[in-house]
Amino acid sequence: MGGTITAIEVQQRNADRASIYLDGEYAFGLPLDEAARLHKGQVLSDEEIAALRAIDEIARAFDRAVRLLARRPYSTTEIRRHLESKAIAPPVVDEALARLEHLGYVDDRAFVEYWVENRERFNPRGPRALAYELRQKGIPSGLIDEVLAEVDSHDSAYRAAQEKARRWRGLSRADFYQKLGAFLTRRGFDYSLAREVIEQTIRELEDEDPEYFATDDTTTNTDEE
Repeated sequence: MGGTITAIEVQQRNADRASIYLDGEYAFGLPLDEAARLHKGQVLSDEEIAALRAIDEIARAFDRAVRLLARRPYSTTEIRRHLESKAIAPPVVDEALARLEHLGYVDDRAFVEYWVENRERFNPRGPRALAYELRQKGIPSGLIDEVLAEVDSHDSAYRAAQEKARRWRGLSRADFYQKLGAFLTRRGFDYSLAREVIEQTIRELEDEDPEYFATDDTTTNTDEE
């Protein structure tokens, strides 16, 4: 059957797209660069119409992904989940992702580096916690290990400890040790590293203020994470 193009109109709500009318009725939309290849009076076969609709589906999926990426970097898996949640067919998602990757909009290594750097700057976490977060985002274990191998875990744990340590003046050493140890464990640091950082922190605090810790079990600050 097919159809004859009776009108090609730039869409009012999106000047980058055109509406294609076949036999006097709206048929589908297209990006302008694709619509520019068509002309009024052109006869399209069923196969050509199906191909043009597929092009439009991929273009709309691509545009949706670009809007998502405008917020922050996302992993390939996150983008796939987002697009499929919008009832976009997997083959269309595959094509959109391939285009995104070709243009450099999606790069899982760059995403991992961004995620780790962001955590390191604002909310230091241990390798265990970072690896868990990244696996949830669909990042392969090998890539996670490569990037995390470059992170100074001791420095991360030390900076994380500083968030809490100076709020706990007046605790006994035992209570301080227990609270900071639990905090660092929740942040994904292993026990041996946490112990090393806690002991370092205690020494530094006592050097700065010999009366920093209570001499009994009385506590004046029970702030939790």
